[in-house]
Amino acid sequence: MADTATTASAAAASAANTSTDAPPFQLGKPRFQQTSFYGRFRHFLDIIDPRTLFVTERRLREAVQLLEDYKHGTLRPGVTNEQLWSAQKIKQAILHPDTNEKIFMPFRMSGYIPFGTPIVVGLLLPNQTLASTVFWQWLNQSHNACVNYANRNATKPSPASKFIQGYLGAVISAVSIAVGLNVLVQKANKFTPATRLLVQRFVPFPAVGRLSCRRAPGCSSLYKALCAWQPSAWPYRWPSASSRRCQRSRRPS
Repeated sequence: MADTATTASAAAASAANTSTDAPPFQLGKPRFQQTSFYGRFRHFLDIIDPRTLFVTERRLREAVQLLEDYKHGTLRPGVTNEQLWSAQKIKQAILHPDTNEKIFMPFRMSGYIPFGTPIVVGLLLPNQTLASTVFWQWLNQSHNACVNYANRNATKPSPASKFIQGYLGAVISAVSIAVGLNVLVQKANKFTPATRLLVQRFVPFPAVGRLSCRRAPGCSSLYKALCAWQPSAWPYRWPSASSRRCQRSRRPS
């Protein structure tokens, strides 16, 4: 009887043991303190970590099972806080928190930079034609719309028409601003060819940044913190207030 109690105590102590690098594990809670900018910044780096894109199916199942064991109090002895935090990071990066289904890789938050960077490069290409301007603005808004939909709040279903209207509005706005500014720059007689080329390089920033500003009031403090760190006209647009990731980390101000 005493041996059983000792073994159980040792297992509990091992699970709750705080390693030198990891804080005590809390299921469903952020690993880093959200009361400071640095803590929110590190939390966001965890969310967008592209290494989770290479997690195998077997490793995902192991991570999910480890969290289930912790939840039901059947955790095996020797599991560290670092292992638990890593398992939670993997699960949250790959599985939707509501449907528990795998998110398509290009639309995960961890895939936003790897899959979005080529689009940003396309937006900034010099000497773009009307067709190429429309194409890259459309592709950027389409990718953002898919990311927002894939990370949506599935506990509160919204009609498909709402997403379609938002998507069409974003595409039309971005394309109109980009094309309009390009036309104005080309008709500016006071610009030298070098100046005109330089100004055209910055056309994608107001086209994309204008739509980003519209989303800012609804974003969580996490994403607001990131926006404060990034340049105001950064081409990326982060998930809207309708996304599950944004709502889940929202705190009353």
